[in-house]
Amino acid sequence: MNKKVFIVSLGCPKNLVDSEVMLGALALVGYQTCATPEEAQLLLVNTCGFIQSAAEEAVEEILRLVAIKAEQPPGTLLVVTGCLVQRYGEELKKELPEVDLFLGTESFFDIAARLAALSPSVSPEMADLSGPAFLMTSSMPRLVSTPPHRAYLKITEGCSNACSYCMIPSIRGRLRSRDLEDVICEAKRLSGQGVQELTLIGQDLTAYGLDLVGQGSRLTDLLTRLLAETKIPWLRMLYLYPHRITDSLLQMIADNERLLPYLDIPLQHVSPAILRLMNRPFGKGAIDKLFARIDRIIPQAAIRTTFIVGFPGETEADVRMIEDFLRTYRLDHVGVFPYSNEEGSAAAKLPNHCSEEQKEERQQRLMELQAEISLAKNQALVGTINQVLVEGVSSETDLLLEGRLRSQAPDIDGCVYINAGECEVGAIVDLRITEAHTYDVVGEIVEEDDTGR
Repeated sequence: MNKKVFIVSLGCPKNLVDSEVMLGALALVGYQTCATPEEAQLLLVNTCGFIQSAAEEAVEEILRLVAIKAEQPPGTLLVVTGCLVQRYGEELKKELPEVDLFLGTESFFDIAARLAALSPSVSPEMADLSGPAFLMTSSMPRLVSTPPHRAYLKITEGCSNACSYCMIPSIRGRLRSRDLEDVICEAKRLSGQGVQELTLIGQDLTAYGLDLVGQGSRLTDLLTRLLAETKIPWLRMLYLYPHRITDSLLQMIADNERLLPYLDIPLQHVSPAILRLMNRPFGKGAIDKLFARIDRIIPQAAIRTTFIVGFPGETEADVRMIEDFLRTYRLDHVGVFPYSNEEGSAAAKLPNHCSEEQKEERQQRLMELQAEISLAKNQALVGTINQVLVEGVSSETDLLLEGRLRSQAPDIDGCVYINAGECEVGAIVDLRITEAHTYDVVGEIVEEDDTGR
């Protein structure tokens, strides 16, 4: 008899891939996913523990399912996995006796066997959190949960950067790159399933292969193989670290239409003083040179970045540097986040912490500036014809279709509302933009003989 699992996957796309691996393993032993927790025999939460707000969200979700489990028939299981467990496992075990099993970032893939081995007890069971360093392979079962026309491809685990504010290396371990042939194997399988957009993800994509002793594989090698051995029309990359973006990578993107000219470059700050405190391996001069290279090689590139405000020691002068940077470079997508003081991080020990009020004011100020820039850039698109990947009926109203430009990453950036024309979900169509909003645009599908090309 088939059993049902209800899953909540929190955090980033990298976490979502982990969730899909778990769903694949569970499917092999008879589990089917369901839409509501009330109909499930297994309640599963894959947590994020990157920053305090993510940890709080995870705990709230766990407690919600604890309450639902209490109303379910005996034998209903609650399993909690992911970064929060890896970081706070023993504390969670003490505070949440209603949870049947905790799995960290190194043991989640073995969920089916762990469930089968559960023994009746009054306290939660905890998998060994020290376990071997996990690295997924193409042979692992994976139940892709995104729409059929798009998928994520995780090419690395962990991170060997040593940013002072970040706990990822202590949670996920050091950089571990997947074997090039293994990545290509999975990509070819996804291509055969009709994926139209494949998004490469990792904590630092540009570090791919640096740990593969004797293989010499690098991101450009992987991209060359993806272009040659798959037919996926849109290949997108997330998380390109500034100091490893080479001219050869930029030129490859410029020369190949299938490599989307979308550069997700997490700067986090531009003040030389704050970058040093963050232990970022680059300075303001290197950033300016990078953006000059991008403008020379891929002038049409859409650039996304993130900034952390309220870092210990940050002054008004430092914030004004970000304001000047935004006005100068007028980026397409910007996220601004208040600094989160993470226990155990090097930054937590720094002096001169900013108040929560200062963080919020600085975040709001920068986001208001970026909103003006984003609106102006979208207004410049009105009247132009662009390729759009159609996602389906809009989440806002069933009277509109929804899609994304090449410059819009799924679940991160804005979208396109399609108010005229017909097409299939997952199709890539030409669309004339007719209206602009701060983060979204509106447009109509045009026929091939009406593109003006």
